[in-house]
Amino acid sequence: MQAIRYGVNWAQAQALYQRERTDFATRRPRSRALSQQAAEHLLFGVPLHWMDDWSTPFALYVESAKGASIRDVDGFSYTDFCLGDTGAMFGHAPQAVADAIAAQCAKGFTTMLPSADAAWVANELSRRFGMDKWQFALSASDANRYAIRWARAITGRDKILVFNGCYHGTVDDVFVDLEDGLPVQRASLLGQVYDLTCHTRVVEFNDLAALESALAHGDVACVLAEPAMTNIGMVLPKPGFWKAASDIIRRHGALLLMDETHTISSGPGGYAVAEGVPADMLVVGKPVAGGVPCAVYGFSADTAAKAEAAKRAAPPGHSGIGTTLTANMLALAAMRANLEQVMTDAAYAHMFRLAQMLEEGLRAAIARHDLPWCVTRIGARTEFQFCPRPPQNGSEAEAILDGELEHIVHLYLLNRGLLITPFHNMMLVCPETTETDITRFVDVFDSLLAQLKG
Repeated sequence: MQAIRYGVNWAQAQALYQRERTDFATRRPRSRALSQQAAEHLLFGVPLHWMDDWSTPFALYVESAKGASIRDVDGFSYTDFCLGDTGAMFGHAPQAVADAIAAQCAKGFTTMLPSADAAWVANELSRRFGMDKWQFALSASDANRYAIRWARAITGRDKILVFNGCYHGTVDDVFVDLEDGLPVQRASLLGQVYDLTCHTRVVEFNDLAALESALAHGDVACVLAEPAMTNIGMVLPKPGFWKAASDIIRRHGALLLMDETHTISSGPGGYAVAEGVPADMLVVGKPVAGGVPCAVYGFSADTAAKAEAAKRAAPPGHSGIGTTLTANMLALAAMRANLEQVMTDAAYAHMFRLAQMLEEGLRAAIARHDLPWCVTRIGARTEFQFCPRPPQNGSEAEAILDGELEHIVHLYLLNRGLLITPFHNMMLVCPETTETDITRFVDVFDSLLAQLKG
C-alpha cells in the first residue's frame, strides 16, 4: 500500500523530486560553477547561510531582476512570486525608485545629517499609518530592536510578550517558543549565552485568556506582534481578536508594537489602519524603500511624548539606538519615490485583484484533486498550507510544516519558471504581475497536484 502524506502519494512525490533535481542541475551549468567558486571563500558557499536552504541542489544565481521577473545567469527567466520575501513587494527595480537613486547618487550617499526628503517622508508616513512621530533604521530587525528599547525606556518595564511562532527578523528577544505549554528558548538560536525566557513571555496567537494572564503581572513593556502571522505559514486573527487584545494590552499598561513588515500587503496603511487596530508603535521594513535597505518605526502622539521625555531624562551620551548609516540620503530618496509613485492606491487595487484571482485558482485546483489543503490570503499575500482548514495559532501552523514536501513543490514550480518563497508556501503579486502570470501559475500548480496525487 502506498504511503500517503498530506494527501500525496509519497513514493511518487520523492521520485518526482529526484527528476526535478536532475533537471535543475543539468540545465544550469553557470549557477553550478559559481556555487563551486563561492564555496572557496563564502561560509556554506553563499553570502548568507539561509541562501543554502532553498529546494535547489546548489544556489540559483541571479543576473537581473525587473518588475515581476528575474533572470538567472544561465539565461532562464522566472515569474517571481517570492519578490525577495516582501523586500521587492512592489516589483524589482521600480523605475521611479531607480531614477531617484541615480539622481541622489550624484549628490551624495550619507552625511549623518537630514535631507529634505526626510521631512516629506515623515509627513507621508504619518498620513498613511496614523503614527505621529517617526524614526528610521536599516532593517525591520533593527527597527524592532530599537522600538523594544524605547518601550522599555518609556514604561520602566523589562519584559516583552510575543506570540508563539512569530517572526520579527533577527531580534534575539523573540526567539522563545512554547513547547507543551511552557516557554523555551529556540534551540536553533546560535551563540545565545543568556536565558531569553527571563525577559520574554510567549503565548499562542488568538488566545485572549493566555494574553490576559501573561500581562497580569504588570511587568511587560510591550506586546510585539504581527497583525497576522506570516512566516510560519499564515495565521489570521479570529474576528474581534485585535479589538479585544488591544483593550487587554492597554488595561495592563503595556504598549502594542505592531510589526507590519509583511502585513503591509494589507493596504497602503497596513493592517492596523485597514482594520482599525490602535497601535502605540509600528514597524515597516523591507519594501518601504522599494527594496533599498531601509525601515521605519512610528510612535503615537502619546507614546512619542513619553519617548522624548525618557531621552531627555537620561544622562547624556550614546543611547544605543540607531547606526551611522541610518536615514542615509540614498535610502530616503528611494523611500520618497516609492511612497509617492509606486506604493499607490491604484497599485494596491491591482495587486488585490490578482491575489484574489490566484487564491481562487489555487482553491479550485486543490478541490479538483481532493487534497486536504487550504488557501489563506491577506491583501496581496497568498499562502497554501498542508491542512484542511487554516491554522489558528503558531503550534497548529508548525505542526503542518513539511520541509520535504515544500521542496518538491517549490522545485517543480521553479523548473517551470515560477518562483515562490522558500521555507513555506507564500506568494506575492506586485504591480507588474499580470493575469497571464496568474493563469500560468494555476495551470502549473494544477499539473503538479496531478503528479503528486498519482
